[in-house]
Amino acid sequence: MTTREVEHEITVGAPASAVYRLLAEVVNWPRIFPPTIHVDRVEQRGNEERIRIWATAGDEAKNWTSRRTLDPDGLRITFRQEVSAPPVAAMSGVWIIEPLGEQQARVRLLHEYRAVDDDPAGLVWIDEAVDRNSRSELAALRTNVEAAHAAADLTFSFTDSVTVTGAAKDLFEFVNDADRWAERLPHVASVRLTEDTPGLQALEMDTLAMDGSTHTTKSYRVTFPHHRIAYKQVTLPALLTLHTGIWTFEETADGTVASSQHTVTLDTDTIAAVLGPEATADDARKYVHGALSTNSLATLGHAKAYAEGLDGGRG
Repeated sequence: MTTREVEHEITVGAPASAVYRLLAEVVNWPRIFPPTIHVDRVEQRGNEERIRIWATAGDEAKNWTSRRTLDPDGLRITFRQEVSAPPVAAMSGVWIIEPLGEQQARVRLLHEYRAVDDDPAGLVWIDEAVDRNSRSELAALRTNVEAAHAAADLTFSFTDSVTVTGAAKDLFEFVNDADRWAERLPHVASVRLTEDTPGLQALEMDTLAMDGSTHTTKSYRVTFPHHRIAYKQVTLPALLTLHTGIWTFEETADGTVASSQHTVTLDTDTIAAVLGPEATADDARKYVHGALSTNSLATLGHAKAYAEGLDGGRG
């Protein structure tokens, strides 16, 4: 069997301890690393944890389960894919953070992997994916750490919710069946939805904005029937450099609470072109919040009507 060992590195203008903390907080990876769609922490015992990651590799979306060992004293994080996605037969590695002074660190990312059936074409595919994703992850890591303070006011989260007299699974079904949104939601002009792997969707749609213009966005969605759908937009509207979100459906004593949570980062370079030369980051924040909330509440409202109609029909 052919085993490949590769290493990538980058120098970051931040303390090594800060870099380590960012890498250790794996639940934030969709905000940090472009290929990552969603991460779930499956279990954690001390410094050992088991996580499931959904990410893009080339033009495909993949998911796998990994085990990580955190070493905060040694500034190392060791990982091993527990369940790999073909053509990967096995994948392991380690993040090593080395101080280069008080405000600088070297980050080394090592990988060791094999292809299914030792297939040469599969190994080439993995070579290219690992190289591309490693370079992207390291560059994003450096950008995120070095710009953390500058971008703090440009990243924000908010949630819209409705309470529904209906079942969580019916609300989930409405949001999950996004291929029907063009006929169900007035702000959606057209939809293209694919789900080659159950629970992992690629959603591209044309949305009508408040000013009447149409915007095309593409997202990858990870579904957890019947209580949660997480997503990350990979084709973004002009004002954003990041948009992730989670739809949740929680049954309570007062009814089912359906929520849409957004996390976004503003693109300050496009504010003037989109909102005018006098517009500020605060104007952009209000505009984005308003636009996304309007669409979320519209979707939640139609989902509510759908679920309550089904619930009433059941008698």
